[in-house]
Amino acid sequence: MFRENQVHATSGPLALGISLAGVAAGFASVVSSSSDPISVGVGVVLITIGFLCAGGCFVVEPGDARVLVLFGTYKGTVKTPGWFWANPFLSKRKISLRVRNFETQKLKVNDSHSNPIEIGAVVVWKVVETAEALFEVDDYEKYVTVQSESALRGLATSYPYDAHETGQEALSTHTDAVSHALKGAIQERLVKAGVEVVESRISHLAYAPEIAQAMLQRQQASAIIAARGKIVEGAVGMVENALELLAQKGIVSLDDERKAHMVSNLLVVLCSERSTQPVVNTGSMY
Repeated sequence: MFRENQVHATSGPLALGISLAGVAAGFASVVSSSSDPISVGVGVVLITIGFLCAGGCFVVEPGDARVLVLFGTYKGTVKTPGWFWANPFLSKRKISLRVRNFETQKLKVNDSHSNPIEIGAVVVWKVVETAEALFEVDDYEKYVTVQSESALRGLATSYPYDAHETGQEALSTHTDAVSHALKGAIQERLVKAGVEVVESRISHLAYAPEIAQAMLQRQQASAIIAARGKIVEGAVGMVENALELLAQKGIVSLDDERKAHMVSNLLVVLCSERSTQPVVNTGSMY
């Protein structure tokens, strides 16, 4: 495995000044000794070396790095911004260290309950090991994309879309836990490419079109059941309070049968979805 080796290159202005001085000395030697073949040869050599050395200058911008390779051998990485010089025979490959992000495609997968869903994610990443990014994988940007989508597929099959049990983690309700798990899954796949995952979050989540309507009806039914449960719970509390107040104030004395009849009427009034119509009873309930 390739490991990054940071190097400190020579100052670019200094190297350029020396190169130009060599070129100037070469021209001076050729002009002043045009009749002397040896001096002319020396001058030509100085000019050639000066121009060749000047080609070793390169600039590293903030947020970038230069990977130095000599005839197929990795020599090091320059990460410090500035103007530098290195062996002109070194290839100086530019690589960005800036934070980047991309959104995966909307993938169609099955959740842990085998329900088809559509899911997508946003992944924020950056290169931290330049040597691994360039030499361990063929195309690190494409590698990040493919492995992120693979990790997202694996995550979607590990969680249900909705929680059906108390405390169960689900894609739609436990976004922080799911995002943390997704980040870990992607990072595990990208570590060999010298990439660090800064953040990953679900950007799109929905049931597949073929079951969306059925699942919507299921969610509506669950919501109605939960709402009716709250209504019944509240109605029972109100009936209990009413009976206690009647008994405390001695307004009316009710036997068990009359209490049951009163409870039945109150529950009908309080739990009915429609407004009830009162019926006036002028006689005895018996």
